[in-house]
Amino acid sequence: MNEIILLTISGDDRPGVTSAITGILARYHINILDIGQAVIHNTLSLGILIQVPKESESSPLLRDVLFKAHEMNMLVRFEPVDDAAYEHWVEGQGKSRHIITLLARRISAEHIARVTAIAADHGLNIDNISRLSGRISLQDEGARQTRACVEFSVRGLPADAAALREEFLKTASDMDVDIAFQKDDIFRRNRRLVVFDMDSTLIEAEVIDELAKEVGVGEQVIEITEAAMRGEIDFNESFRRRVALLKGLDASVLERIAERLPLTEGATELVGHLKALGFKTAILSGGFTYFGHFLQQKLGFDYVYANELDIRDGKVTGEVVGTIVNGERKAQLLREIAEKEGVRLEQTIAVGDGANDLPMLSIAGLGIAFRAKPLVRQSAKQAISTLGLDGILYLIGFRDRDSLL
Repeated sequence: MNEIILLTISGDDRPGVTSAITGILARYHINILDIGQAVIHNTLSLGILIQVPKESESSPLLRDVLFKAHEMNMLVRFEPVDDAAYEHWVEGQGKSRHIITLLARRISAEHIARVTAIAADHGLNIDNISRLSGRISLQDEGARQTRACVEFSVRGLPADAAALREEFLKTASDMDVDIAFQKDDIFRRNRRLVVFDMDSTLIEAEVIDELAKEVGVGEQVIEITEAAMRGEIDFNESFRRRVALLKGLDASVLERIAERLPLTEGATELVGHLKALGFKTAILSGGFTYFGHFLQQKLGFDYVYANELDIRDGKVTGEVVGTIVNGERKAQLLREIAEKEGVRLEQTIAVGDGANDLPMLSIAGLGIAFRAKPLVRQSAKQAISTLGLDGILYLIGFRDRDSLL
């Protein structure tokens, strides 16, 4: 009968360790059933699950591995694995897999303890842990805003997915972190289209509120805007009421407001990387086309769909031209763009903050509530509140060292 042995080698990382050990295994014609390696702070941990053919003896092999490890000043451990345990492990490889992504400005042991405890309580087994964020010098730590991300690859299906999500949401809120839970399938690794809301998502402002301030009706419009974002007023009704209050605004004001709009943290980095990676990008906004096209010129979006302000004789009339881009229209536009680009909905990402974004967030393969109202965070598949927009890159497996900018 074949003998199965787990070899674990650890010590200071250096070139040639894996080559030296596998070179010995090759001389004994050993089959490798599994192999994994990690390096943390210059310390190597290498695990190899080997199958020793029944015609071979393991003693000389293990002796040679032990001598080579000693020669390299490495520690080695041998652990026999019985057939039943091996077959049980093999059966587990077919189980459903998910990715848990933990995002924060800084990640502490308590963050990881809470996340992994929830995973364990729901029967999820961690196969792999990876740090996606780059290393930060302690000397630079206070000089700039930091971000950190750890990704857990887990095996198994939670018995109660809704309860698992609720626990992650509560933990994220309690600890001021973000926790994403995604099915690890081919679509997660092959996103192709990202659509964004504009106001309070790509920019840190509600444009209609800024316009209203110029007319002197800022407080009235902000009150209606907030009620609409909370889902308390029908979007079309609230939109018409707000636009009507802009009647008489000089059109020259639009350019001045566009120039001073603050981009959301990470917007430039996110869109730049998406374009470099070949993603298609779109703005689907309940705001106004003038500002959408301004961002298109600035950041390079492929599509812009928003509302057209009616302007006559250089003045805003208080009406809009054409169909209002509400929640249902955003979802419809996402479908249309995906079809035009030959992309499945499972390969799309939608990002927004308001109740009128929920329809597109719900049909996208990855729907992200970004710095959103509680109702939207509860309803969306994923939520990011602690990092900037470029934190979305971590949800598609991007690592800081992969930077293309």
